[in-house]
Amino acid sequence: MQTLNCKGTLIDLSVPKIMGIINVTPDSFYDGGRTTNEKEILKQAETMLTEGASFLDMGGYSSRPGAGAVSENEELQRVLPAIEAIIKKFPEAVISIDTFRSTIAQKAVNAGAAVINDISGGSMDPEMFRTVSVLQVPYILMHMRGTPQTMTQLTGYDNITRDILSFFSKRIAQARTAGINDIVADPGFGFAKTRSQSFELMNNLELFNTLDVPYLVGISRKSMIYKTLQTTPENALNGTTALHTVALLKGASILRVHDVREAVECVNLIQNLKSNS
Repeated sequence: MQTLNCKGTLIDLSVPKIMGIINVTPDSFYDGGRTTNEKEILKQAETMLTEGASFLDMGGYSSRPGAGAVSENEELQRVLPAIEAIIKKFPEAVISIDTFRSTIAQKAVNAGAAVINDISGGSMDPEMFRTVSVLQVPYILMHMRGTPQTMTQLTGYDNITRDILSFFSKRIAQARTAGINDIVADPGFGFAKTRSQSFELMNNLELFNTLDVPYLVGISRKSMIYKTLQTTPENALNGTTALHTVALLKGASILRVHDVREAVECVNLIQNLKSNS
């Protein structure tokens, strides 16, 4: 049985769990600017928790392709008050801090966060692995090349699935050596990957079960969906649910989503399907 120890709260991943996205940024690709005051943040957190989210992922640095850089101080000012407000109102909430900076991760965990979600897999801050090890919280290790500003130019692979599995094998071993116990792999759909490459990864997703760590899928309303369907992020929920179904059938343990209720329903249906197979 795979579990994550989130500051003493054990999350059982034998049934896939949902991570709700709360972006406290003005420029995220889908919900930028919608949750920039405490009232809206708490309202979104309450909705997501009520609908069945096991995690709330808090991000103060937009990672959409070409997003502008954000200073450490500004990122801190965005996420810390939000984390503190949620923990005060919903003390049982399990908050994930979405950051590649170890100092932000440290302060966020001190403020109440219980998971670190690093889009760079430790590559953008050499202190990240040591920090996570000291904090002893679960670490979501994502595959990306470059930065959000440069990643669209870094999509050359010999074999994308094999290359990313090799990356994870090395980075997970390094993280274990550093003393990190609970690791979740995230293939990083759309990060330094073309649409075609993202679909190839989705097609081979069951191979990530060989890593012997749970893996997270983050495809909610992304361009691989809305550009393929020639629509917009706002109209990409149906496509998102379709690919969530595929990810769950292939073994995903966590879905990182904008729409919690629909994702929970998807998990429920797939669990019933599997239990009657």
